[in-house]
Amino acid sequence: MHVIYGGTFDPIHHGHLRLALEVSDALAVDRVHLVPCHIPPHRGDTGATSAQRLELIRLAIAGEERLRVDDRELQRAGASYTADTLRQLRQELGAEAPLVMVVGTDSFAGFDRWQDWQQIPELAHIVVVRRPGAELPENSGAAHLLAGRRAAGAASLRESPAGRVLELDPPLLDISATGIRERIAAGRSPRYLMPDAVWQRVQALGLYGSGSANGF
Repeated sequence: MHVIYGGTFDPIHHGHLRLALEVSDALAVDRVHLVPCHIPPHRGDTGATSAQRLELIRLAIAGEERLRVDDRELQRAGASYTADTLRQLRQELGAEAPLVMVVGTDSFAGFDRWQDWQQIPELAHIVVVRRPGAELPENSGAAHLLAGRRAAGAASLRESPAGRVLELDPPLLDISATGIRERIAAGRSPRYLMPDAVWQRVQALGLYGSGSANGF
């Protein structure tokens, strides 16, 4: 079973990393592939370039065998659309291999506004990780999709290549990339919110206004 977890990762932090490992445990898979997007279609410019974000991810996951980075979206021009990534992966994996994409409740709430969203369940299973305070709007496309395709459990995702939606409620670290960027810009240290190697590199690159941050 091939599992992808996409996002901007601007910057990557312990919340992202812990979630990926929780998903690995819950689905009993050896690998979770982190897929940084090139140009996020639903937000403004990133604080770091694609190349910088990729470098930070590689630093963050160094030595963790269960996490891999997939930079395919960074190789494509234009906005990063999940449907395009899933089509490419489906061609590589074949028609019968189970493919899973991981998304938070907050992002999934707007699923019916995604590019080609109705095709996505035909390409992959969807694992929705519940986030505190994030709920699906009633009568939304996401709510109807969940109701109609709810998976009985993690093991059921292995029984077909795509089409099921599984909700997970793992323990999560309440850390946000937005909060980290704001903290750094204010001259406050984000240590212990992200791996030390990532924070050191952020400072070396002068990202997020880190020229005024208080080191470690």
